[in-house]
Amino acid sequence: MTTSKQKSEEQEKIATLHALQAEALLGGGEKRIAAQHKKGKLTARERLDLLLDPDSFNELDMLVTHRASDFGLDEQKILGDGVVTGYGQIDGRLVYVFSQDFTVFGGSLSETHAEKICKVMDLALKNGAPVIGLNDSGGARIQEGVVSLGAYADIFLRNTLASGVVPQLSAIMGPCAGGAVYSPAITDFILMVEESSYMFVTGPNVLKAVTHEDVTFEELGGAQVHNSTSGVAHFSCPSEQDCLRLLRQLMGYLPSNNLDDPPYLTPKDSPRRLVEELDTIIPDNPNKPYDMKTVLQSLVDDHDFFEVQAHFAPNILIGFARLNGRSVGIVAQQPKALAGVLDINASDKAARFVRFCDCFNIPLLTFVDVPGFLPGVGQEHSGIIRHGAKLLYAYCEATVPKITVITRKAYGGAYDVMSSKHIRGDINYAWPTAEIAVMGAEGAVNILFKDEIEHSANPEQRRKELIAEYNEKFANPYIAASRGYIDEVIEPRYTRVKLINALEMLKNKRDTNPPKKHGNIPL
Repeated sequence: MTTSKQKSEEQEKIATLHALQAEALLGGGEKRIAAQHKKGKLTARERLDLLLDPDSFNELDMLVTHRASDFGLDEQKILGDGVVTGYGQIDGRLVYVFSQDFTVFGGSLSETHAEKICKVMDLALKNGAPVIGLNDSGGARIQEGVVSLGAYADIFLRNTLASGVVPQLSAIMGPCAGGAVYSPAITDFILMVEESSYMFVTGPNVLKAVTHEDVTFEELGGAQVHNSTSGVAHFSCPSEQDCLRLLRQLMGYLPSNNLDDPPYLTPKDSPRRLVEELDTIIPDNPNKPYDMKTVLQSLVDDHDFFEVQAHFAPNILIGFARLNGRSVGIVAQQPKALAGVLDINASDKAARFVRFCDCFNIPLLTFVDVPGFLPGVGQEHSGIIRHGAKLLYAYCEATVPKITVITRKAYGGAYDVMSSKHIRGDINYAWPTAEIAVMGAEGAVNILFKDEIEHSANPEQRRKELIAEYNEKFANPYIAASRGYIDEVIEPRYTRVKLINALEMLKNKRDTNPPKKHGNIPL
């Protein structure tokens, strides 16, 4: 029989637990929370509330504190130690999360802080669920010295081991500097918040002292820089709320792990819908641009193309969409930017996306209108051969369903690279406007008929005649189709129907690469 004294003791213990929980929920305290809000930033827990389904968050290690004693740290122990970790759901699906708390030691990473992150990453690998990190940290906790540095490496190792096994998403919600940047850099997608987040290896103060370069935090490593110039980040968001909303949206296209299929949504858009406006979208002038994004939006379910890295290497488009409810990854040239040419940045951007889709069983659709690789001393000296080879390698290696549509130009080695039949493209379509050749008519004629043109009575007139003859013979998809390099020449209006039929046919595709530890991609 329970006595009143026992009940009282139990109530005291429960009261103690509640008091500790309340203390942990306050993080660095009300003043620091107010300071965080004053900067227009949410707290670590507020961010998780917006990211996860309501009432789905289960916190782990709420009562953890650091173990350091130097520099007076033994008198500054705050429950949670600067990071909130646990698991919850997004649209009813399990995800593991960590959210760094800037109100506690500036979100700096200690040994125990890292142990908390490693614990949820280990659980994610064991249970086959994505990891989402909300980064807001001043970097390594200086007072802990090499222990803090080693703790970063523990996280980096897990990022690497989890790569290609479970999706890893990083949102930069504040500072991310020094060694801290390499964990997000290994993850699959990085989202940044404009005007309040930044990433760099070396900060402005050190740069000024060492190299005498005078730059602001935003100029050095802000959202705009990493989304448009460096290509480090994939999304730029005007606010934290937008960033967290975008994370949820991105998750909707991704499977939970490398053994699962991407989530299927019951489609509202008819799989038999024709897109008649595509019949006239290609200009008569082969040098005139058109908007490939319009093509993609017209074809996919509900006209919803979820673009990735929209501000970096705009000559190539990458992103997710659905066709008849199924998630697909799309790579497409953009004739409106640099005529859709493949350069170093475009090759890197597309190669990494292709490899991500292949890791996670997401079929690849490729839309081709490519005049070739970008010529020039700058590109050659910066390694266009090596970077272009990354994209070629990625497509060759990919074993997911691969469907290609050549809308207009497919010239030279770029034809081969862009998921051609020769590198295991499963179904390759071409529109009647497709031009598949080693190079454009003008360049070909200048090489093939150089002497004839020079010795003719009217060189310019003869050049025009030869270009017209070349175009008539080669600027079409029919030679490639006659050899089986193109499976079908289709009317543009039927493209959506054909893609959906091909995806359905390929849904049980099985393909493998030779047994090996791993390949040696030309990094």
